[in-house]
Amino acid sequence: MVWENTQGDQLVAKNRHNIAKTQLVPYFNLVVKSARGSIVTDVEGKRYIDLLATDSAMNVGHNHPRVITAMKRQIDEFISYDTGYFTNPTTIRLGERLAKLAPNPGHNKVAFGTSGSDATEAMIKFARAYTHRQYIVSFEGAYHGTTYGALSMSACNVDMARGIGPMLPGIIHVPFPNTYHCRPGETEHETAQRAFADFKRPFAEFLPPEETAAVILEPIQGDAGIIVPPREYMEAVDRFCHRHGILIGVDEVNQGLGRTGKLWSYQHFGLHPDLIATAKSLASGLPLSAVIGSATIMDAPGTSAYCFTGGGNPVNAAAALATLDVLHDEHLIEKSAVDGEYAKEKFIQLAQKHPCIGDVRMLGLNGGIEIVKNRQTKERDSLTAAKIIYHAFQKGLIMAKLGGNVLRFQPPLTISRNLIDEALLILDQVIKDVEENQVELPDELRHDGW
Repeated sequence: MVWENTQGDQLVAKNRHNIAKTQLVPYFNLVVKSARGSIVTDVEGKRYIDLLATDSAMNVGHNHPRVITAMKRQIDEFISYDTGYFTNPTTIRLGERLAKLAPNPGHNKVAFGTSGSDATEAMIKFARAYTHRQYIVSFEGAYHGTTYGALSMSACNVDMARGIGPMLPGIIHVPFPNTYHCRPGETEHETAQRAFADFKRPFAEFLPPEETAAVILEPIQGDAGIIVPPREYMEAVDRFCHRHGILIGVDEVNQGLGRTGKLWSYQHFGLHPDLIATAKSLASGLPLSAVIGSATIMDAPGTSAYCFTGGGNPVNAAAALATLDVLHDEHLIEKSAVDGEYAKEKFIQLAQKHPCIGDVRMLGLNGGIEIVKNRQTKERDSLTAAKIIYHAFQKGLIMAKLGGNVLRFQPPLTISRNLIDEALLILDQVIKDVEENQVELPDELRHDGW
């Protein structure tokens, strides 16, 4: 069945008239009326299986009853007071709980913000203040957000930086290992070794290690296409950093809180982070972020160097506490690991039927399905990927793409096996239709960005 979203078209046109173009990613004319669990309903009452989860911000599902109840209870008490001036029991409980979720519990502190961008940017502040060093190393393909510091560390979409430079000084980018787009015949070990040599090269040629404050990274690169690095590489970076007194800051905004089948994605790779940034699913999509690290690092900046009127807002903190309870009580982290393996096998079966699927990358319910023109050359196929997600939307699936040609599979961790099966049956037919040239992509959707 193909749906005509006439009312949605009209509302999207109104939205584009009033909202700055830079805030809009042109996918589909979907206007959400309601959402529960893994199902989204539009303004015309049409049902969609959500395989995006609001950019991985709904790990416990849309409108989880326990989250809603916790928010309402806090709203009845009071909505907001600047926690920099006067705190409250709810925010205190959340800070105590988050401090225990980083390495060395009992020795950590937390700083609250309102978005993933400010949290990743904050790691620059904390690292520089603590080490009294200026340089920050980030990675090609990284996405850390859109505030200036976060954007300066990002390197996945040139349109994000066009026309607004200069960026924050002192940011050095190095390659990130990609075991799929590697040299012909190269083993994972050889990829790791070559990437680590690339990582070390700046330190030998122009970047003094003793002047480098931190290496800030996504343990799994999200917006580059769910790029999973070799553990060997991450362990080598970890050893190098700690040998030279360089802090490691991990961006867990997208990949954290159970998304990869562990609480934090860095736990897959033998990393020992000094700073952890989290947001998105922390408060089930509400504007709340946190940076977690040892007290000595977190107390290094002066008073008010990282302070927000809405940071740690009690309603958002109540939602976060309930979200953490749901992750624990419903065993969603374990479920993500098991269901991720199930979904991976299903996608591998799809790949056996559809030659446009070049690679399946999956850790937990966190997948990148790479669409290529040719499996031998691995040439990226952004147009086919765009057609697939557009036709999937027509058939009742919400998907996005990353890196131009990678299908993004990040449903709520609460999604049922039945819905996974239903979604992949639809996707099977969608890809078949695209391969048989039965799908015409609207001109406005022929873009190579996200």
